[in-house]
Amino acid sequence: MDFTVVHLIVGENTMRSSGSGAVLLMILLSHMTSALEVPLDPKVLEGLPQPPTITLQSPKDYIFDPRENIVIHCEAKGKPHPNFSWTRNGSHFDVEQDSKVLMKPSSGTLVIDISGEKAEAYEGTYQCTAHNDHGTAISNNIVIRQSRSPLWSKERLEAITVQTGVSLVLQCRPPAGLPPPVIFWMDNIFQRLPLDNRVSQALNGDLYFSNVLPEDNRNDYICYARFPYTQTIQQKQPISVTVLEMDTMNDTSLYNVTNFSDNPTGERRPGFMTPLGASSTKMVLRGETLELECIAEGLPTPEMSWQKDGGELPTSRVSFLNYKKTLKILDVSEADAGDYTCTATNRLGTAHHNIKVNVKAAPFWISAPRNLILAPNETGILTCRVNGDPKPDINWFVNGVPIENAPEDHTRKVDADTVILSRVQSGSSAVYQCNASNEFGYLIANAFVSVLAEPPRVLTPPNQVYQVITNSLALLHCATFGSPIPTITWFKDSQISIKSEDPYVIHENGTLEINVAQSQNSGKYTCIATNNLGVKENHVFLEVKEPTRILKQPEYKVVQRGTSAVFECKVKHDPSLIPTMTWLKNSGELPDDERFEVDADSLTIKDVTDEDAGTYTCIMNTTLDRDSARATLTVVEATPTPAIVYEKPDPPTDLELTDQTERSVQLTWIPGDEHNSPTQKFLIQYEDLLHEPGIWVNMTEVAGTRTTAQLDLSPYVYYSFRVLAKNQVGYSQPSQPSRQYRTNPAAPDENPSDVHGEGTEPGNLVISWKSLTGFQSNGPGLEYKVLWRQSDVDQDWSSKTVANSSHFVVSGVPVYVPYEIKVQALNDYGNGPEAEVVVGYSGEDMPLSAADGVLVMVHNSTVAQVHWEPVSSHSVRGKLKGYKVYYRRERGLHETEEEVDQEAQHQVLTFSGNQTEGRLPGLQPYSLYIIFIRVLNSKGEGPQSQEKQFETPEGVPGPPSFLNVVNPSLDSLTLEWGPPVNKNGRLTGYTLKYQPVSNTTEVGPVKVMDFLVNETTVTLDNLNSSVLYKFYLSAKTIKGAGANVTKEASAVMGTTVPSRHVDIATQGWFIGLMCAIALLILVLLIVCFIKRNKGGKYPVKEKEEAHQDPEIQPMKEDDGTFGEYSDTEDHKPLKGSRTPSNGTVRRDESDDSLVDYGEGGDGQFNEDGSFIGQYSGKKEKDTHEGNESSEAPSPVNAMNSFV
Repeated sequence: MDFTVVHLIVGENTMRSSGSGAVLLMILLSHMTSALEVPLDPKVLEGLPQPPTITLQSPKDYIFDPRENIVIHCEAKGKPHPNFSWTRNGSHFDVEQDSKVLMKPSSGTLVIDISGEKAEAYEGTYQCTAHNDHGTAISNNIVIRQSRSPLWSKERLEAITVQTGVSLVLQCRPPAGLPPPVIFWMDNIFQRLPLDNRVSQALNGDLYFSNVLPEDNRNDYICYARFPYTQTIQQKQPISVTVLEMDTMNDTSLYNVTNFSDNPTGERRPGFMTPLGASSTKMVLRGETLELECIAEGLPTPEMSWQKDGGELPTSRVSFLNYKKTLKILDVSEADAGDYTCTATNRLGTAHHNIKVNVKAAPFWISAPRNLILAPNETGILTCRVNGDPKPDINWFVNGVPIENAPEDHTRKVDADTVILSRVQSGSSAVYQCNASNEFGYLIANAFVSVLAEPPRVLTPPNQVYQVITNSLALLHCATFGSPIPTITWFKDSQISIKSEDPYVIHENGTLEINVAQSQNSGKYTCIATNNLGVKENHVFLEVKEPTRILKQPEYKVVQRGTSAVFECKVKHDPSLIPTMTWLKNSGELPDDERFEVDADSLTIKDVTDEDAGTYTCIMNTTLDRDSARATLTVVEATPTPAIVYEKPDPPTDLELTDQTERSVQLTWIPGDEHNSPTQKFLIQYEDLLHEPGIWVNMTEVAGTRTTAQLDLSPYVYYSFRVLAKNQVGYSQPSQPSRQYRTNPAAPDENPSDVHGEGTEPGNLVISWKSLTGFQSNGPGLEYKVLWRQSDVDQDWSSKTVANSSHFVVSGVPVYVPYEIKVQALNDYGNGPEAEVVVGYSGEDMPLSAADGVLVMVHNSTVAQVHWEPVSSHSVRGKLKGYKVYYRRERGLHETEEEVDQEAQHQVLTFSGNQTEGRLPGLQPYSLYIIFIRVLNSKGEGPQSQEKQFETPEGVPGPPSFLNVVNPSLDSLTLEWGPPVNKNGRLTGYTLKYQPVSNTTEVGPVKVMDFLVNETTVTLDNLNSSVLYKFYLSAKTIKGAGANVTKEASAVMGTTVPSRHVDIATQGWFIGLMCAIALLILVLLIVCFIKRNKGGKYPVKEKEEAHQDPEIQPMKEDDGTFGEYSDTEDHKPLKGSRTPSNGTVRRDESDDSLVDYGEGGDGQFNEDGSFIGQYSGKKEKDTHEGNESSEAPSPVNAMNSFV
């Protein structure tokens, strides 16, 4: 029920005579009132009738994939809930008679199951109707068509032979599809053909050579067509091109030679290959993208340039593509029509081609009709303002029936794009449709007229209590609903009628504002809502509280380590408010230490340490306000006994006033005891007994060596003075006050400060200022003279004198225009000085326009850039604060439209200032997003821009959701897995890698298996039951493989292995230790033997060389290697493959051609079009690997990355 409504009122006697439609419209507009808003309060909504409103419908042109169900959306709201029906090709479509068609409950959305059926049978034009007791709403005409990807016609292509330097066109001519295919050229190994300034692909897909070079000689020019909806790719037969140079041509017999000239290798001026002739024409629709193309031939290769005759290219919307051979203009407007010239230039000359661009326009809204809620006997207007080229025809319908065929209604008058409803009656609610059409399209808008007669209701809770602090803003609410719109009046204490004048302002929504609340404003307030059907009143209460003030602030302290420090903080607050005292140290909480004691008005720190030094803040909070003060604690080293005691000085004494004049007086005093710390300065304070008794204000400071001060005084003040002395420890207690000294009144010496002019709502200007204090008033009868005039307009100053206020509201001013403002103080003794001029602005209104030209450029699968055209400054109607970009993920591209998350929330990014672009981070890959933009000023947000859709490309998937080992046996086990939770694209399959692992190292070759996307289980045979295996499984999209999910298991256990048994006999450190012990024993035996046979000859060296111990010979490098193994980093590359036992050696890197490995691995393309093959299959043919298989990569899936 959150619809927008407009409430227009015409008095009873206005329609007495029948004049022309224009006169009647002027009369109606002169009686326009504010909009009647239906609040969202459930108590109000309950029982209110509402005609149907279409809330969701499919696009006008719906192309469906024959492999998926057809889902035609139609959702509507109303009270009671609407019933739905459909037409197909203009005739009633009986949904219940077709078993393949299902209408969702409480919805008009159709789901058509086309499995096993001919999808063509459901093509046609559909329209949805939503009906309840109060009217009928209709949807757009939704044209349903099946996507088509026809086969390439068979043709015989003869080889082409050309001479060097001539131009050449290779035609693609793809089959016509729905929607049209995307064209690209590649060779037979799926490498994209390089394009440059010389070789380029035209918009129609043909390949153009401005001049042919020897490197263009090849036999595999292949044109590919990709059909987006079916995700199929078809290829044309390869085209062979032979390029001959002159010396070759002289010695060769030539067949099928084309494009020879008298000077085959000579340079030549540019000429256009497309478009042909000196001029051509191009028609484009408003809001679409204009693409102009010029491709030239010549030698050297020509350079292209563009210009618009008699105008400049729109730099913010124009771009050049294909080496400036294509001019692209986004969001075309009527201003883009005209003559465009493309120029081809090389050093031999230039060539020109003129393209005349005509801009037409399908119908577009200037203002669509809006819903009306009227009270009986009121009059309303529906307007349908559209434009287009040619000018659209406008036809009105009521409840889906042409208005000329509807039952006659004397209260209804149709005048072209306007329907006037006069003196409507209960029961005449209906839904009106405006249909605007021309040869390029149509628009349909539903707008209901609901006739309600509702007595007033007050939505603000009764007896609500508002509490504010003195001198602050008070807002008392009185939210109401009724039809006709109720009139709001306010009373204070049930007797005093409140008018919208100082200090009160009554807003249009019924809220009562008291700008500067005082204690006398406290009391009971009554708001009364009245219309011709009844009266309703509500009571609220206002309590104005005294502000919270810290009377005695904590003081700076220097204390010795080990002593105590006391900070005082005495506060005054309203007795009805509960205060809360909080102490902070260095803006953080106090340490959790029992040495810190907090009392009602002090903080005591016992046994002070160096860590206690810092700034301490006392904060007094109430439910309405707060006050705070701070002081610093300095900790010094304790002095040895006897210590010099440093204390605050004693207060000065014997204050005396001398040399008294009208504006000055001299104060003298006698200093007190300094207590071992010299006096640094004296602080002089005064008390104004006339205006603020009991409050002492700092007046001036003098050096600690002085005992007199000359004091400047203000008029109309009853002065009393006191003096405080300050030394290194702190301030003394104040001295006794001096005798009272009164000054005579005078005119003000100054004007109010902080003067501002700012509108709070459209049509007003609130001039505010900081009022002078009684001390500054200089005399009785203080008032303010407020002056204003519009800037840059020759007019006199307007003025108004106000008292006891700090603001003044000027009404009836234009929206957001500058004003010069002055505020001058005056009292009974004269005027203050001439006031300074301040510039302010009248009230803002909501922005009028939405941002145009919204364009989204997707950088990658998670980031996109959004651009838009800035709105004109006059349409902002206020200070531009920026643009708010709303975007929402509609669904994943692999999901059907019925899986749309209807509760998905918009993400909002605000770009401040006059920015025209911004980045959208954190997008989900392979998703459909909706985006629109609103202009933001201080008043709020403007209308939303036209919604745009964009898609994010695919990304790599997440890991499979699970990998389980089941059905283990002696030599086999079965693996089961689930698809990834985050697919991030269309899955193309899975890759399984596994290898034997043992202890802390990895052994054995890595085996790789690829699976189709629908395969989620595999049984592995011929496994060694005594070996532990580790399995790595990943999912793949066309962007590559995602993260692995891993498991460890053996054929016997078949379960995940949490940890491995370590055989100490195989550990390197243990083998080394044993070898060292054996060597030591051998040396000891040799030494003992030598000593035993001392003196004899024993050929030890020959014996040792003849009987070398094989245990101590170094291991050969080719005896085998053991790779490291870690089960904690599954994402690292697999290592440790050993040489197979049959002696064959597997190469680590292969330079074989793609054809040799055409049956193995997974292929994909980089973004620059290069093909990447991951050869997962094995070339060895061992019998124990006979069960391994790998699936051939699909070139169709590989080439999806190009588009």
